[in-house]
Amino acid sequence: MLRRCWRVECQHVAMPPTPSEHLRIATPDDGTQLVRLWALLFDEDDSAQGELWRGHAREWFAQFVTRPDAARFPLINIDGQIVATAIGTLEFGVPNPQCPRGRTVRLEGTGDSGRQTLLVENITEWARSIDADRVDLSATPEGQRIYTKAGFVRTSAPRMKLVL
Repeated sequence: MLRRCWRVECQHVAMPPTPSEHLRIATPDDGTQLVRLWALLFDEDDSAQGELWRGHAREWFAQFVTRPDAARFPLINIDGQIVATAIGTLEFGVPNPQCPRGRTVRLEGTGDSGRQTLLVENITEWARSIDADRVDLSATPEGQRIYTKAGFVRTSAPRMKLVL
């Protein structure tokens, strides 16, 4: 099967959903399961500090899950259980040669890596539909293979952060 992958033609087959699973867009009712998957990404425990960020995350998901102009939450659901999701959020910056409209989608994914290809394709299609200039992400060494197959390239600028 030939698929369109982030501006290049590539020969790969995304893992199709099985009869008991399907790809859909998250709704406000999915907040608890989305936060559960998000916590797995950080190997976070149920401490008081963990509950603090979980509360903020539930509020954030509730706010943005209904904003298709600002965020996208495709997910894979198997028998009512969310097993994988990707999160795309639109970020605005000063337009520049690499980002002429200043519109970047930030991509983050959680859950079963075997299903990430479908989710990444959904986010990149959404990014095109909202006239984003690019999709940025951070990837673990294990995840880089998925993103490279989808047309993502490594950049020379390492990410840095300041925790406040």
